[in-house]
Amino acid sequence: MTSKKHILPIIVISQFCCTTLWFASNGIITELIENFHLKNNALGHLTTAVQFGFILGTLIFAIFMIADRFSPSKVFAVSAFLGAIFNILLVLTNNSLESLILFRFLTGFFLAGIYPVGMKIATDYYEKGLGKSLGFLVGALVIGTAFPHLMKDMLHLISWKYVIYTTSTLAILGGVLMFLLVTDGPFRKFSKNIDLSTCFKIFKNKELRTASFGYFGHMWELYAFWTFVPVILKTYVNLHKNVTFNIPLLSFCIIALGGVSCVFSGYFGERFQVKRTAYIALLLSGICCLISPIMFSVNNEFLFIFFLIFWGVMVIADSPLFSTLVSKSVPLETRGTALTIVNCIGFSITIISIQLISNLLEITNSSLIYMILALGPILGSFFLTKKRALKS
Repeated sequence: MTSKKHILPIIVISQFCCTTLWFASNGIITELIENFHLKNNALGHLTTAVQFGFILGTLIFAIFMIADRFSPSKVFAVSAFLGAIFNILLVLTNNSLESLILFRFLTGFFLAGIYPVGMKIATDYYEKGLGKSLGFLVGALVIGTAFPHLMKDMLHLISWKYVIYTTSTLAILGGVLMFLLVTDGPFRKFSKNIDLSTCFKIFKNKELRTASFGYFGHMWELYAFWTFVPVILKTYVNLHKNVTFNIPLLSFCIIALGGVSCVFSGYFGERFQVKRTAYIALLLSGICCLISPIMFSVNNEFLFIFFLIFWGVMVIADSPLFSTLVSKSVPLETRGTALTIVNCIGFSITIISIQLISNLLEITNSSLIYMILALGPILGSFFLTKKRALKS
């Protein structure tokens, strides 16, 4: 049996390996467009398909209380294997936009058995220091999400298909590690029966509502920013003809460095209050949204990259804090369901912001577009600063 002190590194490694599936198509979007004769807006459609799949998956997992009724490590392993299978189907030579969307949708569906279930496993092991544990876990998600961009840069001299082969292999490896080395945690409480009202009952909890609405504002911004980081970089290059960027490598760095901020925010949250730390991160990322048009006009590429890195750090720093607040606001036997349903609603919101930005990019190249993302942090901050909200 694996000792408790070794559990977190295994969960983190497994989470990283499996979440490389998330942006697998984003890292090779140029090659997918060329090989399958897609339109330029395919990036938004394929990303949205993953989000839709994740939403439906989390909804089903929540309604049937999968993570609370069955061994979460086994749920994680099965989901990782099936997600890897649907991911690898992207390399089929007769794919069309419709088939690619279907495969991304199904991959997203099984990611619902990976990300929130991984957090559930962590809550089953770590009552004390939960914020720090979730900081590492969300950090693994961030780096896993960014990893396909790095692979695109590393494998640019060979076929784009190896990005898909690698992400699917990593996902299977992550599932195997979880299945073989992680048992049910000491704080786990099984729910024996399905209670279809649980998804609604948990929102009667005021603390859960506060954390959830803050999280929803955070999600409005997060995945839209991540999705369009390469587009933001390309837009800057088009505006400044003397500038050249290694867009895949920079995209990886901008997104992945957010993983480091998740670890630090977990520590800061334990030291300086979780809600207050989440509020500061949300506020700073909202400011980045609002000043983005100014930064596009700055004729200094190093300052622009520094700005994007700072934005990438702030946009995700509050994520483990919100997960911590959600986890601590509900009873042990419904934590898995609470995390899953809050994720479900949060990712539903990402579809709106991703599609909105994608459609706006079709009709205008204005640098004002990304200011729209500030709406999420503004509303999220409002809920976090309501009377007594920052006292815990």
